[in-house]
Amino acid sequence: MAGSLWHGFADMGSVSTKGQFVVARGQGTRIWDTDGREYLDATAGLWFTNIGHGRTEVAQAVADQLGRLAHYSGFGDITADVTAELADRLAAIAPVPGSKIFFTSGGSDSVDTAAKLARRYWHEQGQPEKNIIVGRTKAYHGMHVAGTALAGIPLNREGYGELMADAETVEWDNAKSLLGLIERLGADRIAAFFCEPIIGAGGIYLPPEGYLAEVRQICRDHDVLFVADEVVTGFGRIGGESWFASTRFDLAPDMMTTAKGLTSGYVPMGAVFIAPHIAEPFYAGGVWWRHGYTYGGHAGAAAAAMANLDIIESEGLLAEADRLESDLAGALAPLAELDAVAEVRTGLGAVTAVQLADPARAVPMVGALREHGVSGRAAGQGALQISPAFVMTTDEVGELADRMRAALS
Repeated sequence: MAGSLWHGFADMGSVSTKGQFVVARGQGTRIWDTDGREYLDATAGLWFTNIGHGRTEVAQAVADQLGRLAHYSGFGDITADVTAELADRLAAIAPVPGSKIFFTSGGSDSVDTAAKLARRYWHEQGQPEKNIIVGRTKAYHGMHVAGTALAGIPLNREGYGELMADAETVEWDNAKSLLGLIERLGADRIAAFFCEPIIGAGGIYLPPEGYLAEVRQICRDHDVLFVADEVVTGFGRIGGESWFASTRFDLAPDMMTTAKGLTSGYVPMGAVFIAPHIAEPFYAGGVWWRHGYTYGGHAGAAAAAMANLDIIESEGLLAEADRLESDLAGALAPLAELDAVAEVRTGLGAVTAVQLADPARAVPMVGALREHGVSGRAAGQGALQISPAFVMTTDEVGELADRMRAALS
C-alpha cells in the first residue's frame, strides 16, 4: 500500500492499490529495493546519474561545503565562492565562448528562465512584439507553466486551460514546418524556438539527418533565438566526446538549458548558458532583470557539480558515453527481432529506445522488467527508455540486454 506520498506522473489509485517501488540504495549501475532485491538501473535514475550511484566523493564534497556554508542569497551582487567558481568552469566548456551562466534549481526552472529571457531580450531590443515561443510535437520541456505550454505532449497539457499565450508547436522532425510557421506569423513576432537535440520523455527520437543544422540556420536567417534544451543531453550523454549536443552538432545556441547531468542528480541544480550577445543588453548597465530563484546557485549543489565534473574528466566518461553508443546498439538492436518489439532506436550517445509493438504494454512492461532485475521506464507512445550511467560496462550492457529479452519474451 502507498503511504502519504503523492507521486509525480502516476495513477495514484493504482499506486495506492498495488504499492510503491521503494528504492533503498544504489551503487554504480545497480539499485536495491527495501527487500534487498538488486536491479540494473537502465535509466540512470531519470536520465541524470551519469557517474553512477554511491559516489562518496560527491557526498563528501557536499558535506564539506555545507559545513562551511550551505547557501546564501544569490541576488544582487552576492554569491558563494564555489558558485562563482562553477560558473567560470561551465563557461569554459560552453558551446558558445564567453557565455554567461544563470543558475536555477532544475530543468523546469531552466526552461522557464530561458522563455522569460527570450521575451525580455527582444523587449530590450525595442521589439516587444516578438513574444511567440515555439516548441515541437513530442517534445518535453519540464512541467512549469512555460515548459508545459511549449511541450508537444498533449496529455501533459490536458485539463489546465491555456497556460501561456503566444506558444506555438511545429512538427518535431520537419524543419520546413518551422519555416512555414515563421512565414505565416511573421518573424517579427517570434521570439524563440526551443529544441531538444534528442526527443527525450516524448519517446526517445533521434534527430533526422541534417535536421538540427537546418532549423538552426532557419533561426539565424529569420532572427529567431535558438534555445537548445539540453536538460537530458547535456554533460556528455550525447556522445561524440562532447560535453553537449550543441558542441557535437555545432549549433552555437543563443541559450542552452541544462540540469540533470550537471550534478548527476546528487543534488538538484540547473543552469542556463546565455550567449554573449543575449547577455549584452543586461550587462551594459542600468537594466534589471527581475528574475531568480532562492536556491539558484546553491553552494552545496555547486560543490556537488564541481565534484561531478571532476569525476567525468578524471575518469574519461565522455569517451565512455561513446563506447556505450556502440555497446547499446550492438546488444539491444537484436531485440527488434522479438514479436513484442516494433523497433529499437539507437546510435547517438548513451540513449536507446525499445519501441513496443503494442504501446499499451509499455507501462505493464516496466513491472515485468523489474521481475527480471531491471529498473526501467516507459516514455512517449510505448517506448522503453534506456539511458544508463556512463560507468555501465560492456558486460553489464550485455546483462541488461539478456534481462530485457527475458522480460519481453
